[in-house]
Amino acid sequence: MRRTAARLLVLLAGVVAVLALGGPAVAHVGGDVAGSDFDGRVTSVTPEVPGLTVRVLQFGDEFEVVNTTGTEVEIPGYSDEPYLRIGPDGVWRNSRSPATYLNLDRFGGADVPETVDVDAEPEWVQVSTQPQYVWHDHRTHWMSEDQLPPAVAADPDREHLVATWVVPMSHGGTDIEVAGELTWEPPPSPWVVWPAHLAVAGVALAAGLVARDARPLGGLLVLGGAAALVHALTTPEPPASIASHGGAIASALLPALAAVAVAALGARAAWRGRGAMAGLFAVVLGWLLLVQGLPDVDVMWSANVLATGPDALARVVVALLLGLGAGLVGGGTAAVRRFRESGARTEAAGIR
Repeated sequence: MRRTAARLLVLLAGVVAVLALGGPAVAHVGGDVAGSDFDGRVTSVTPEVPGLTVRVLQFGDEFEVVNTTGTEVEIPGYSDEPYLRIGPDGVWRNSRSPATYLNLDRFGGADVPETVDVDAEPEWVQVSTQPQYVWHDHRTHWMSEDQLPPAVAADPDREHLVATWVVPMSHGGTDIEVAGELTWEPPPSPWVVWPAHLAVAGVALAAGLVARDARPLGGLLVLGGAAALVHALTTPEPPASIASHGGAIASALLPALAAVAVAALGARAAWRGRGAMAGLFAVVLGWLLLVQGLPDVDVMWSANVLATGPDALARVVVALLLGLGAGLVGGGTAAVRRFRESGARTEAAGIR
């Protein structure tokens, strides 16, 4: 058991190192929340310009423009004053525009200095050397933090079109309209969501507590590793403006790859009849799954899910991460004790 404990310490040290490298990007690259009842989307860009990409992020909370055309794009503020210029030499923002300050905060709560004047000559400040920018455009999302739209509050059991919106811009003298809509959907019933998570956790716990051997635990380890990998692969691509775009993706994949490695080693131990070792790997994998699943816990009570695949798949994956994560920690701990004692009794009987 000393040798087993030493191996576990080495494994845990490796897991800690992986999580330290992964940092805040573990959950969803460059994102804040993984679920929301609101959803914002672009419905049209008129006219379309090759090399100009526009999209909304975080269910409408953020607006992103990427301009690789070689010609500058101008975006006005809320009073039609000059606000942004995005082009080959980067992003320039007018410090005299109220939008410069209002768009820094999700709910427009930033202080606006007295020097702001929509009629004054623009004072351009470079904020990026790249032709891309993300900001909180308050036309694309609901602005009241603790209050639902009136139509939603009156009838919260069905889907609603909250608003349609337009963000104007100009590209080389050509006016462009980016049109979109903001919708709201009722969240899933907690009477469906919570029992599903508890059932998954119960299965994993039972595999360590009452199974005759470690093979059921090994099967759940494989399932947990697969869930971690699918979760990473369906994580949305980070905004183009995020620093170290490739590094953010790599750091988000690290915990999933670690989970796959731990699951493979644990399943191998289970199939070879090394129940105590399989239990140790189950505990480690359980923590890894919880690390990935807990930041996405809001999908449990949200209508829309931040994922590149179907919402149903994302919900199942998070259910597995959370349910299996909790169940494997408990079930793995029980398996270590059960199979270690069983091995000790077998060894003692052989000596007698």
